[in-house]
Amino acid sequence: MDRRMVDFVHALRAAGVRVSLAESEDAFRAASQVGVADREEFRNALRLTLVKEEHHIPPFDRLFPLYFGADEPPAMDDALGGMGGEDAERLREALKKLAEMLGPEVLRRLLEHLLKGRPLSRQEMDALGREAGLPMAGRPSQAPWMESRMKQALGLDEMMQALMEFLGELAARGMGQEALERLAEAAGINREALEDQIRREVGSAIARRQREDYEKQPPLDEVMDLPFRGLGEREIDRLREEVRRLAARLRSRAALRHRRSRKGRIDMRGTMRANLRYGGVPLDLRRKRRVLKPKLVLLCDVSTSVRHCAEFMLTLIYEMQDQVARARSYAFIDRLVDISHWFEENRPRKAVARVLRALPPGSYNTDLGASLATLCRDHMGHIDRRTTVIVLGDGRNNFNDPRLDCIEALKGRARRLVWMNPEAPCLWGTGDSDMPAYAPHCDALHEVGNLGQLARAVERLFDGR
Repeated sequence: MDRRMVDFVHALRAAGVRVSLAESEDAFRAASQVGVADREEFRNALRLTLVKEEHHIPPFDRLFPLYFGADEPPAMDDALGGMGGEDAERLREALKKLAEMLGPEVLRRLLEHLLKGRPLSRQEMDALGREAGLPMAGRPSQAPWMESRMKQALGLDEMMQALMEFLGELAARGMGQEALERLAEAAGINREALEDQIRREVGSAIARRQREDYEKQPPLDEVMDLPFRGLGEREIDRLREEVRRLAARLRSRAALRHRRSRKGRIDMRGTMRANLRYGGVPLDLRRKRRVLKPKLVLLCDVSTSVRHCAEFMLTLIYEMQDQVARARSYAFIDRLVDISHWFEENRPRKAVARVLRALPPGSYNTDLGASLATLCRDHMGHIDRRTTVIVLGDGRNNFNDPRLDCIEALKGRARRLVWMNPEAPCLWGTGDSDMPAYAPHCDALHEVGNLGQLARAVERLFDGR
């Protein structure tokens, strides 16, 4: 059981559920307390200790029966047991005729699986899996297709069709209606049981493959330093989960700095002025206080080359919303879209997914200059001397007008203008890049080619650097 518990925790992690070592220990203690006799109580104990967020409930529910219940044989019905008299004789005659039509091997499978209620053996299941390509499946979304292929390889539909013809033959031979209904009912129950057995096998195989792939993954520090452009789908999924943990850490640090700032530093000039009545003796201390919570306007390029960087940037900022005085966000490819209200109505992850669906990537149609012009024309009222304007993009305009006049207007109106570029500085100015023209107008420039660099750049927004 301990080995199975460890495998279950690894499978949860591979499916994106965050489980710490302490939570794993809690699960082991809870399991030892409640035992496994009451399966539902055991399941609730594991769910209580291992699942913390609502969107992690579906993977838990999907994986639990694969690790704690897949060994149980499906409930099947032996329709031939107890049948006697004339019905048994008619059945033997019909089976003999059916054997001549279908062949003895097909008949044996038909009888044992659908009428006698025999589950698929380990050898049969492995053979079906190999024929369907199950060893190559590694994602839950592939499960329905794998199940369909394995049922097709088993010939389940053909077997049921043959059975229906077989029952018609029995009716023609005079078998009683009650016996026919009994055979048909048992066949239906056994078909559902076989489908359930296949479903469990597919789910278990995919979970095992996910766990194996998860255990082969490089350390998180290495993934954090992988360039956004070089990420595979598995690395992207892993970083999506890490972004939430990263935001929690940054939020804690920002909150700590904010609490310290409220105490303030001693203001020597103010203290001396306030204590002139005491002959200059500093009895009454005065402190300088500054508010660290920034007011932000984000302008994010979501074209193909910057898409993952923009996704993680928006997620980080809005996961840290309690450390922001106010934030407005805009996304663009060839036109500017105000996306602020989507983040007001939805959780960050859901809002980001909606943004990416609404602005699908195209082919070389990015127009940063036009988006800057729209921002200055229609949304300049959201920018004042307390606002930090953040541009996330590679500064490529497809040789369109870069609209440097708009950058100058933003610079003159905002507190700070910060640019985050996922491209390496050695590429700035190559091809259609206008980055060298934009750079002199920026108060800060950050290379954000991977999640580690992006996290450090975001942290600087909240410590004032």
